Amino acid sequence: MVQRNTNNRFGGLSLAAAASLLTACSNFQSRPTTPEPPPAVVTTATEGAPVVTAKMAAARTQLAQMVALQDRLYRVAGPLLINNADLCRTQARNLLGFTAKNKYSYTGEFVDAAQAVLNYGDRLEVASVLSGSGAARVGLKKGDGLVAAEAKTLPTGANAETQAAAVLGPLASSNKVLNLTVARNGANQALKVPVTRACAFKIDIGNSDNINSYADGQRVMITRGMVNFAQSDEAIAYVLAKDIAHNVLGHAATTKQAYTIGSIIDNLVAVRPDVSMLIGSAGVKPMPQDLDAAADALSLYMVARAGYSVDGARAFWQRLATQYPATVLNGYTAVHPAVSFRLAAIDKTVADIRNKQAAKKPLVP
Repeated sequence: MVQRNTNNRFGGLSLAAAASLLTACSNFQSRPTTPEPPPAVVTTATEGAPVVTAKMAAARTQLAQMVALQDRLYRVAGPLLINNADLCRTQARNLLGFTAKNKYSYTGEFVDAAQAVLNYGDRLEVASVLSGSGAARVGLKKGDGLVAAEAKTLPTGANAETQAAAVLGPLASSNKVLNLTVARNGANQALKVPVTRACAFKIDIGNSDNINSYADGQRVMITRGMVNFAQSDEAIAYVLAKDIAHNVLGHAATTKQAYTIGSIIDNLVAVRPDVSMLIGSAGVKPMPQDLDAAADALSLYMVARAGYSVDGARAFWQRLATQYPATVLNGYTAVHPAVSFRLAAIDKTVADIRNKQAAKKPLVP
């Protein structure tokens, strides 16, 4: 696999064992090896209190908005990843069901933002908890500080993410329950966190307003623009499931576009992405209609098994194609143009799912 640069990130939603600090062994980093120092703080001559510059304020607002979107994706994606582990087959892994970050997960003025908005310091803190995971069931909370795992003290400071991965990765893969010590409300608390079996795909929010989503075989990205277009959690689930299905079916490798799409994902998770990279088709070729229809079919089963309704799928995809047709470059339909063919596959799959639900048969494609 080609090693890509993942520096200068907001810190994507690491849901999968193959891609996250806390879900398995990984060399994922959301910051440079040597972190940048915090930005200079302007102070007044008469007071020692720091003055928040316009740049710092903007960074804080941007970080807060992106973290909110990431939390929403994490919540929507949880049932899709956990309830479909058997459909992901060899791409399912054991995961701990949470991500953690500290102030060094961000760079430049975002170090200040992480401290001011998220209260991050040197210690790793739980950033997100996967809905439906063992971590969620035992009450692990956002903001819990990571103290120890199986009596091994967890690292702090600039290299904490990488070092913690070396400790937690093997524990997740070899144990059914992890004995975790967290700091909460000024005291340490012991939790027994059950390991969760789930689809091993990392979910990212894309820092871009184009209406699109991407799957490179390992990851799924849905852009800010697509989230805003989808509006409802159910519609977001349709998009996420579609790209999870593309990954399960190996379509990025089949079309030989894994590297191209991966580069786009790397770019759009950046704090300040290079939007010029999105001019035209951005080098992404249209998905063959038979592969698209296969992903549609599998994704609808995943949606139903996750507890979402499949009834609105046709209307959502048709609305997207109508408002952003293939002539809108860098939009979803531009790279998934076979709308009529896809809708026929969606209609058939929805009917099959309804029949199986009525007959109380297993929801298996």
